[in-house]
Amino acid sequence: MTDSGHSPQEQLLDAALTHVAFDGWTETTFRAAVADTDMDPVMARALYPRGAVDLALAFHRRGDAQMVARLKAADLSGMRFRDRIAAAVRYRLEAAEDREAVRRGTTLFALPMHAADGAKAIWGTADLIWNTLGDSSDDVNWYTKRATLSGVYGSAVLFWLGDDSPDHQATWAFLDRRIDDVMQIEKVKAQVRDNKFLSGVLAGPNWLLGQIKAPARRHDSDLPGHWGGSGRP
Repeated sequence: MTDSGHSPQEQLLDAALTHVAFDGWTETTFRAAVADTDMDPVMARALYPRGAVDLALAFHRRGDAQMVARLKAADLSGMRFRDRIAAAVRYRLEAAEDREAVRRGTTLFALPMHAADGAKAIWGTADLIWNTLGDSSDDVNWYTKRATLSGVYGSAVLFWLGDDSPDHQATWAFLDRRIDDVMQIEKVKAQVRDNKFLSGVLAGPNWLLGQIKAPARRHDSDLPGHWGGSGRP
């Protein structure tokens, strides 16, 4: 097996990326990557049980890790928080140097049998952004922040895939517009909270939403979160 100084998982992923543009994230790509690395097929299947699907998710996680590293190294202290979010999404898109691999991944995770994996990957990216930027919410806002950012990130990816403008300037402008739209929603929510009549009308629903808590970090679940204030799922 070729020794590039990387783990077997990374070697297999690197080998797969040379085939994805032609064969997509498919079993053909997986088998070609195994052959290119001269890896034992049993070992390769142990590393990536679902073959190319797991390779595509590994590629996504690699981009997430690069984004987090860049965020931690950057000085964002002088930025407005909305600009920090925009920078994080931009860093994530720029981490995906192989646009065709992202395009093929988008196609893969649009299939009904893999849609849940795709949604979970996007949610994970949004969660990493908020956590890295220091989000401390522990109520229903934990969910709304990540759901909203997932929508922003997902739409930005689709726009970026079709963007041929110099240095992707059209994508960054689109991203700014999407974040501005979200900020308008936050302004409306603040106005509702400050309105005595509306806050009274919504007291019941707000109390109910207040019982929803962010997931306990020590638990690993596909459906994070818990009900009530005990800190237990």
